[in-house]
Amino acid sequence: MNKINLIFYYILIVLLVKIYNVNAADNKSLLSIGNKDTKVTIKVFSSLTCPHCANFHTKIFKKLKKEFIDTNNVTFEHHGFPLDLAALNAEKILRCVENKNKRLELLNNLYEKQDIWVSGSDINSINKKLIKIANDYGLNDDKSNKCLNNEKLENEILEERINGSKKYSIESTPTIFINEKKYEGKHDYEDFKKEIEKFL
Repeated sequence: MNKINLIFYYILIVLLVKIYNVNAADNKSLLSIGNKDTKVTIKVFSSLTCPHCANFHTKIFKKLKKEFIDTNNVTFEHHGFPLDLAALNAEKILRCVENKNKRLELLNNLYEKQDIWVSGSDINSINKKLIKIANDYGLNDDKSNKCLNNEKLENEILEERINGSKKYSIESTPTIFINEKKYEGKHDYEDFKKEIEKFL
């Protein structure tokens, strides 16, 4: 994966030079779940190839959704922060699913099957696995390939990553904010729940 990562960081550096003094545009493709009028907004900056991100999503997010999001107490935002080329491509596929509920289902699936699709020997084999997964969410092979080759979408994702890093000083994933306050606690649901309840 070293060559893949080198390509990714080259793209990121080139984009950083281009947009260093440009403010990020409003993110219309942000995956936001929950009532907009809730007292609590949780922002999770994550890389789809990050095992810790998958652990947080599978062990905490699902309980969070049932207890706080579905009851209109919390809004959840997924902020893509790809750390390598495979994560960038997975984020592209995710954003090409227009229906928000299906996009959330795909996000769940990408984390649940992370060990499977990230295990390719090169980026082409990883892309094939991503395309196969996307077939279940309204993206045929042709749409997925167009998505993976979409430079505008790629630039949008990387621009958000750069601006997120500048604004929030993110050094690792997942980095989580509850009402703009960085969550420093354990990735344990009960601890996370206690922190949320302080804002309710």
